[in-house]
Amino acid sequence: MNINQLIFRNLKKNIKNYYLYVFALIFSVALYFAFVTLQYDPSMDVVEGTVKGAAGIRAGSVLLVAIVSVFLLYANNLFIKRRSKEIGLFQLIGMTKNKIFRLLSAENAILYFSSLAIGIFIGFSASKFMIMVLFKLTGVDAIATLHFSTKALIQTVIVFVVIYLFILLMNYLFIKRQTILSLFRVLSSTEIRVKKLSKLEAVMGVFGIGLIVIGYYVSSKLFGGDFTTMTELSLAMLFILGSVIIGTYLFYKGSVSFIFHLIRKKKNGYLNINEVLSLSSIMFRMKSNALLLTVITTVSALAIGLLSLSYISYFSAGESAKDNVPADFTLTDVNDANELKDTFKRNQIAFSDTKINVLQAEANVKDILETTMDGMNFDPNVMTVSVVSDKDVKGVDLSSDETVFTGYSDIMSRFVSFKDTGEIEWNMQNETIPQTFKGLEKEYVLSLNFTAGGLPTAIVDDSVFNRMKQNLNPDIQKESVYIGIDIQDKKEIEKANDIFHQLGFHKAETYYSLNDMIKSQKQLFGLTMFIVGFLGLTFLITSGCILYFKQMDESEDEKPNYTILRKLGFSQGDLLRGIQAKQLFNFGIPLGIGLLHGYFAVQSGWFLFGTELWTPMFIVMGLYTVLYSIFGLLSVLYYKKVIQDAL
Repeated sequence: MNINQLIFRNLKKNIKNYYLYVFALIFSVALYFAFVTLQYDPSMDVVEGTVKGAAGIRAGSVLLVAIVSVFLLYANNLFIKRRSKEIGLFQLIGMTKNKIFRLLSAENAILYFSSLAIGIFIGFSASKFMIMVLFKLTGVDAIATLHFSTKALIQTVIVFVVIYLFILLMNYLFIKRQTILSLFRVLSSTEIRVKKLSKLEAVMGVFGIGLIVIGYYVSSKLFGGDFTTMTELSLAMLFILGSVIIGTYLFYKGSVSFIFHLIRKKKNGYLNINEVLSLSSIMFRMKSNALLLTVITTVSALAIGLLSLSYISYFSAGESAKDNVPADFTLTDVNDANELKDTFKRNQIAFSDTKINVLQAEANVKDILETTMDGMNFDPNVMTVSVVSDKDVKGVDLSSDETVFTGYSDIMSRFVSFKDTGEIEWNMQNETIPQTFKGLEKEYVLSLNFTAGGLPTAIVDDSVFNRMKQNLNPDIQKESVYIGIDIQDKKEIEKANDIFHQLGFHKAETYYSLNDMIKSQKQLFGLTMFIVGFLGLTFLITSGCILYFKQMDESEDEKPNYTILRKLGFSQGDLLRGIQAKQLFNFGIPLGIGLLHGYFAVQSGWFLFGTELWTPMFIVMGLYTVLYSIFGLLSVLYYKKVIQDAL
């Protein structure tokens, strides 16, 4: 048999073990090529947030390369160890190490570059779909076209050729370092089996769970006023990160074995076939995979957290925009407002308008301040806020000694919080006006140019407002009037918005269109969600494949055990039920811990990103769970085949 026949014979024999690896490789290449194609696509110029769309895609492609590289190198390491006996046999029949290396390299090249070519074709075909998805998420009204980029092709080929060279280097070093005897022992030494649970492992297990719980507890207090300086906040974040990651590692290293040991001890060592195939196997294998599972769990939590936060931002874009722009159109010049209203009238667009006189004043809020975070450049003795009269705000009627704050952002309230009642003082140019503070309201009455920094708007009695107007500090004054215009028939918003643009008002710094603000928010958060979503999907696919490969590895190691159990009279169904329970733990534990980590990470600071928590988070977690479960199902099907071949 010549070398070419040997290559194709080995490919045919091993392709059943490579199919998921090939799928993941094709998927990774396709996604990367599509990403890079977007980067060079001329239509990306219309996707802008605070950064250019192409720049965001470029950053995503770099992270994508990192994820794919780690996956391919790890998967190759698993497969070459799986073939160690085969490599040893090749040496026994007289093949040199260099010849074996060339054989494996040729095999890899056929699989790798075939997958690369297929992936590039699929990526090119899918690039138009990805642009359509991106345009849909960002609200861009443009036509997606199929655009082939030579630059994207060259960049993709270079990246994956470099990864292939690293794979060759890894294979070369593996073959060179192994003796014939060690090659036959590689598989038996890849898994650490410990038959007895030591006291140290039990202590590590309990300590690991404790670290995770402490990390969760601190995260729940992160923005609750317990940390009053930026230094304390930063240290708390580092503590949470370290506590949860170390706790997760110790959980896999000792907690799982400890918990299952207690279950087995409770049964006095008498386990049924399901428990033998699930609990016992996991007890002795999970600790050897502790580092890998910790990485997968941590990055899963990161992916879930980032996806949830980006979707929260996107989901809340409309409400966030309304907080910044309370009316469909806001202006600060009476003449311009009249021009806009006259144009609406000529175009038969019905509207209502609100005019609010505004002034800025310094308040001493020390008495009503509940908590403040040091390092925020905030002086409670001279807090500058916008002040309006109660006669200009519907539903508000105050006495001459009362002040109400309204429109206070959730973000700001986490850093600077106020009591429900107390005394404040207005420090005017020639006098001080004492007032009784009557609490905070949620409604926003002014646009963001009047509430810079997220501070609230103060409402006072009209007599006090006029009194303050006579003693203004000219150094802190901004615009003196807020004009809000609301379109009555929301179907005419686009038409009205076109008029707003035709008059050139969208260029003014203190004029806002709610429609433009919502589009801007969706464009920014849509781009973020698009990039994070595809990176999260890539990690899910690659990490799911890694867990699947590990189960494939274990199933081959345990095949002699299944043969013995079958000879003892256990049916395929008996063994399969135990395997199903095992896969529920193998895939369910990393997924469950990752979901918990992601939940507490999101829960601690979701309000910084939007106004709605549960719906976006549950959608993300639900999709992630369903997609992850597919790999668990595939591993069960593979075990089923192994069990069928056991006799």
